[in-house]
Amino acid sequence: VYKFHIAHTLYCMAVSVVFGCRELGRHTYVTPTSYLELIYTYNELLGAQRSNVQQLQRRYEVGLEKLLTAEGEVNVMKQELIELQPKLIETGKEVEETLRVVDAQTKEAAAKKEVVEGEEAIAAEKAAAAKAIKDECEGELAVAMPMLESALTALNTLTKADITEVRSMKNPPAPVKVTMEAVCQLLNVKPKKVNDPANPTKKMDDYWGPSQALLGDTTFMTQLQEYDKDNISPAYIQAVRPYLDKPEFQSDTVKKASKAAYGLCCWVRAMEAYDKVAKVVAPKKAKLQQAEGEYYTLMEGLAAKKAELGAVVAALQALNDKLASMQARRQQLEEEVALCKTKLERATKLIGGLGGEKTRWSEVAKKLAADYTNLTGDVLLSAGFIAYLGPYTAAYRERAVGQWVERCRSVSIPCSEHFKLVTVLGQPVTIRSWLLDGLPNDSLSIDNAIVISKARRWPLMIDPQGQANKWIKTMEKKNQLEVVKLSGGGDIIRQLENAVQFGFPVLIEDIGEELDPILEPLLLKAIFKQGGVNCIRLGDSTLEYSSSFRLYMTTKLRSPHYLPEVSVKVTLLNFGITREGLEDQLLGIVVAQERPELEEEKARLVLAGAENARQLKEIEDKIIAVLSSSEGNVLEDETAI
Repeated sequence: VYKFHIAHTLYCMAVSVVFGCRELGRHTYVTPTSYLELIYTYNELLGAQRSNVQQLQRRYEVGLEKLLTAEGEVNVMKQELIELQPKLIETGKEVEETLRVVDAQTKEAAAKKEVVEGEEAIAAEKAAAAKAIKDECEGELAVAMPMLESALTALNTLTKADITEVRSMKNPPAPVKVTMEAVCQLLNVKPKKVNDPANPTKKMDDYWGPSQALLGDTTFMTQLQEYDKDNISPAYIQAVRPYLDKPEFQSDTVKKASKAAYGLCCWVRAMEAYDKVAKVVAPKKAKLQQAEGEYYTLMEGLAAKKAELGAVVAALQALNDKLASMQARRQQLEEEVALCKTKLERATKLIGGLGGEKTRWSEVAKKLAADYTNLTGDVLLSAGFIAYLGPYTAAYRERAVGQWVERCRSVSIPCSEHFKLVTVLGQPVTIRSWLLDGLPNDSLSIDNAIVISKARRWPLMIDPQGQANKWIKTMEKKNQLEVVKLSGGGDIIRQLENAVQFGFPVLIEDIGEELDPILEPLLLKAIFKQGGVNCIRLGDSTLEYSSSFRLYMTTKLRSPHYLPEVSVKVTLLNFGITREGLEDQLLGIVVAQERPELEEEKARLVLAGAENARQLKEIEDKIIAVLSSSEGNVLEDETAI
């Protein structure tokens, strides 16, 4: 039903225009093509306007939401700031107290460390001294050790048979007897008293009998091998030494006499040599033992002090960890306080700067919501205006629009009660820019300019007084406007080709009631793709088509008669002068003649007003865009504030 009413309203628009052209005596046509153009225009404008209004509405609503959120957070942040301050002060005191404890324990640890390092140095010196003594002892013992090891090796080579051989000797050679005597001396074996063969009245010491008994002892070899060489009695050594120089006790001599005796001879000599060295080394060993005792005692004390130092260092580390945690907490509180203060300042700035806009934005958001609802009808009326009312006077346009509004409301198509094209499609900043460029300041001319900016077809302006011509030239001058007269000769094709390729605007003046066929592709916008590029054929040439290209046409004919095949290809617009526009122009001329300084001041103020309006619109758009696009809490976005 809704779509039916819209379609029927479009039909009624076309019918009313037919009657209007008869009433005013103007030659205009309503064709299927123009009707389709009306539908296309309606679809395009409705989609664009809905998107635009919806986006604006959303921006204002989000902006309002951000402002209200900021207002609501002010008291919360003040309370939060009040609560944070005591916590920050308390944490600061705790940090200072902990710092004092840490400082004291650091000094204590340093003192203990100094003591430990001193004792470590002393211990190192003691260890070095003990090592020197030990090295000296080992060096001196090293002289006797080879002989001792050689003797033990020789002992290990003796067998039971070797021992039995020596023991069974009835009359042993002198080297064997002397060797066994020396062994008896070291083993503290007492001699047997016998008669001296040279003098039977006297007794002499006989060691062979005891030696044979000793050799027969099963532990004899074990006694030799496990002999306590480090604790030999000085008397034993004193008794052995006379044997060392005897010829019979020399190693080579003994070796010739008996293998077993040789091993025992080597053992006796080794024990004497070792004892000689041991007597020298013994005091040093005692000194070494004392040094090592002192060292071990010192190390025990040092270990205890190190344990104390470790405990102090561990306690200090625990305090440092606690201090770091407290400092981090204090830092966090400071940051929270700073952020809270910053957000409070930002909220104050935001509310102070935009608080006055809250009411206006709320009203604008409500109006946009209503506008969105009315877009269906308002855009329908705007499309009809663009498609059909261009050639007519301001009075007829107003009357026709009034009828269309009544029609929409009668069939419940939502639309504004007092429809104006400038309200629905106009942009105040853009309109102000047009007026500065010479557009007559009347509703007819402003509506015409809006139609030019929104229509799908290129404009053909009925301009008997040259107002539109002057405005177009001023507006497009900065864009390198090409001015062409179809009757003026010259290389018109070349001008058009350059403009189409490089995106220059073109103004064709003094159009008659028929159009040159060369313009046909431009009027129809017969654009096609070639190699991924937009192209158009102009005459015999295929040209790249720039999206910046614009075409304007003007005629000085007051009431031209354009046949349907022409009128369906262009947007006809009546730029005839109105009383309102004429009064404005005459006032400007009179003031310029009588009070030129006032005219200059007016021009300056108009320019300043236009620039201020443009900047104000840009700033508001930017503020709304920033507020609506800001994620999370806007007070945390410094750039946005």
